Amino acid sequence: MRELRTGTRLTELGFGAAQLGNLYRETTEAEASGAVDAAWDAGVRYFDTAPHYGLGLSERRLGAVLAGRPRDEYVLSTKVGRLLVPTPERAHLRDDGGFAVPAAFRREWDFSRDGILRSLEGSLERLGTDRIDIVYLHDPDEHWDEASTGGVQALVELREQGVVSAIGVGMNQSAMPARFVRETDIDVVMCAGRFTLVDRGALADLLPAALDRGVAVVAAAVYNSGLLAEPRPAADARFDYRRVPSELAALVHRIADAAEPYGVTVPELAAQFALRHGAVASVVAGMRTADHVTANAERIAREVPQALWDELDRLGLVPALDEAHTGRSTT
Repeated sequence: MRELRTGTRLTELGFGAAQLGNLYRETTEAEASGAVDAAWDAGVRYFDTAPHYGLGLSERRLGAVLAGRPRDEYVLSTKVGRLLVPTPERAHLRDDGGFAVPAAFRREWDFSRDGILRSLEGSLERLGTDRIDIVYLHDPDEHWDEASTGGVQALVELREQGVVSAIGVGMNQSAMPARFVRETDIDVVMCAGRFTLVDRGALADLLPAALDRGVAVVAAAVYNSGLLAEPRPAADARFDYRRVPSELAALVHRIADAAEPYGVTVPELAAQFALRHGAVASVVAGMRTADHVTANAERIAREVPQALWDELDRLGLVPALDEAHTGRSTT
């Protein structure tokens, strides 16, 4: 377990529940419940979701499976900033937001105090719980002014009232989250895809700011859209949801070549890389089935020799992190 400054404790591996909302394709009820059950059995106690994921389907499924678990034994996070507005007249159509669900709702950006309170109320109802531990502002890339003022202040009030334990922002970039860390009173950042084995952009801005301010970072999308989820890049591999550039694929092959003599794979390195930084509290991986859970849990538990990290640094493939970066307290 790693602890946020608010006392909230996260397991090193977190369960990302976007797939429970039928991300790109349908996830069956059996797969969804099996994945959450397997995560619990593997010791995972941090679960992340959002209204955006399947227009509420992810929250409903996650809440239903966790309903029988002791509430004080796990940490639950969701996100605000997209209100779900009923559109029954479009229910015969498919959602155009990347999820295989009926378009019975539309997403409406709203980082106002009222919008955040309404969003959180809807999430509590769908999750079937009386509290959420961490609430993130979700993808406020084009909404800095509203999100950094009224949005953050609404979350600060909720934290002060004890409605939520920790507050933060979740984004697919590192520059704006770094600004949130420096200029607002947040506790945690979920950074997707910008601190991985091959994309270390967050080292330039977010991570130094987080260390300086005592803000935790949750690293998501550590496999970069699947590029790092296999021992070698597939011919149709994707990076940030697009076809992987040839030079990037070549880099991954070189990392795989260096790791092979140590009996370590690229997915194992990818799962563990972010956790080497002192600001990172957890790695959240999207998991659709029990097999996905098992694979991720094994990757996190795999012992990677320090000699391999040193070799990757010597070869100029993956930089070493100095003591200031790797020093962290665990509980």
